[in-house]
This record gives sequence, C-alpha cells and structure tokens, in this order.
Amino acid sequence: MKSAIHDRFGDPADVLKLGDSPLPEPGPGEVRVRTILSPIHNHDLWTVRGTYGYKPELPAIGGSEAVGTIEAVGEGVDGAMVGQRVSAAGVHGTWAEAFIAKAGGVMPVPDAIGDEAAAQLIAMPFSAITLLESLGARPGEWIAQNAANGAVGRMLAVLAEARGIHVVSLVRRDEGVRELEAAGIRNAVSTENEGWKDKVREVTGGQPIKAGVESVGGEAAADLADILGEGGTLVCFGSMTGEPMRIPSGALIFKQIVVKGFWGAKVGPAVSAEDRKRLMGELVSRVAKGELKLEAEEIVPLAEIGRAVTASLAPGKVGKVLVRP
Repeated sequence: MKSAIHDRFGDPADVLKLGDSPLPEPGPGEVRVRTILSPIHNHDLWTVRGTYGYKPELPAIGGSEAVGTIEAVGEGVDGAMVGQRVSAAGVHGTWAEAFIAKAGGVMPVPDAIGDEAAAQLIAMPFSAITLLESLGARPGEWIAQNAANGAVGRMLAVLAEARGIHVVSLVRRDEGVRELEAAGIRNAVSTENEGWKDKVREVTGGQPIKAGVESVGGEAAADLADILGEGGTLVCFGSMTGEPMRIPSGALIFKQIVVKGFWGAKVGPAVSAEDRKRLMGELVSRVAKGELKLEAEEIVPLAEIGRAVTASLAPGKVGKVLVRP
C-alpha cells in the first residue's frame, strides 16, 4: 500500500516520503481500516521530528487519526463490522491507504457527520472537552486561553460557552479577533497592542479568571499568569514557539498560582468508561448539529505529503489540513 514514511527523525517536509509498505493484517481484537481522510496534527509533526512523548521505531508511517471503512477483522472480532465507516484516534500509521486499530477503539460515525469532520472527530475534540473538565470551572466563571485561534482553542471556547463558562480568548493579531468573531466566538482579545490586559479586565468586568490554558511558551506564559486570579491554575497544553515557559516567581508566590501540564495521551486513558461515553456523546451531538464545527482547510493527496505538512504549519488557518490516500 502507499504510505507516508520516514526512516529518520527531522523536519517533516524533508523526511516524509511517499513509499510502499506491506498491507497490515489485523491481529486478535483488531480491525483493518481503509483510510478515507486523515488530519495532520501538531503532535503528528512532533512525532516525526522525534520530539514528542511517543517515539516510533523507524521506519515509521506518520499519522494518528483518521476516518475510514473497516475492510478486515482479526480473530474474535464480529465480522458484521466490515463495511462500517468509523473514526479512530490514538493509532499509528494513518497517513497510508490502510491502518490497524483496536476493534473496541473505533467509533461508528453517524450519517449526519461528513468525512471531513469525522476524520478529526476524536483526538482534538476529546482533548478539548477533557481539558475543559480538568479546569474545574463552573457556569458563570471565567477562564482564559492563548493560541485561541487554533483548533483546540476554538473548540474549547465553543464547548465552554455551551456550558455557561466564559472564556477570554487571546490571539496575537488583531485580525485573529475578527476571525474568531466571524466564527461566533466572543470575548477575543488581541495581544498585538499595549494595554491589552486592560481590555481583558474590561471584558471580564473585573471578575477573577479561575484558570488559564497556555499553548505558546516563552513570555506568553508570564502574560497569562499575570491575568489569572488569586489561586488560579495555569495549565500547559502545548508550546507553539518551542520556548520554555517563563513565569515570574511573584505570580506563583503572591497569587498562589498552581502550574500543571495536560497531555491527552495520559489523561484520556484515565477517563472512566462512563465519562468517556458521556463526553463523546456530547461531542458527536454538537458536531452533528453544527454547533461544533470541524472544518478542513485543505485536502491534499497523500502523494504530496511534503506540501501537506508545510500547509499545516501556515499561519491563519481556520481548519485542519487533511490527507487523502
């Protein structure tokens, strides 16, 4: 089968190549899924660079989420699953014509959800909703986030507002505010101009901000800590710049701020089966109703994997870049 392979770690645009790989056979409890579409996530690119928490054996096929059709099942799996359209995440090698997944880990996709949304239905949305739950904010309270124009940032804002939780969404450009407003996301503030922290206080009406989601790194972490309320929680979700978080000790000492990390690969498996069903049910319902939009910026043929990863890193994207085998 055709696949996007890398035999060394490095810049994804340089090391990923289109190649031929053996068609994988499902083992006991597994299914083989014929790929329809697969998104390019930031953590996929970090994995190819060799800088993520998971490091595959080389040569490796990229990608970790997809929508596809089950075409073969392994021992102990109901043959009636063949032909089902499913979403799968937390898997390996989805930038290929087919991939292997645990039979119990795939999710049938309702007809109301198209392929573009189904391809990105689990990983980022589930991270966003479990991240939101981990913040412990109640209806009427405020949270804040930077990198708010990214996929998770938009989802977090929509899911929080649906629960009555207010969100200050920080972006680095004035244009970013207009983009979020066009998507129906309120309370966006640009950090491009001096005095933006006064704007935050104006938006919140001076109410304390209970928690902040930090996804940029560097001085942006200090800025987010500065606007948190007494006893607030600062959650490190990512590092867009790759720089270490720089947080003044005064913010930690005098405001008693708590700093912690969030990694979906650790948090997700710890979610109980009951809570997972509840949260995924909420996500599927909101996507099917159009309340939570999972858009595609561009669909790129697998043969152009280098161009696809470059496009995924371009600023100002609204949706995900998807790969089609």
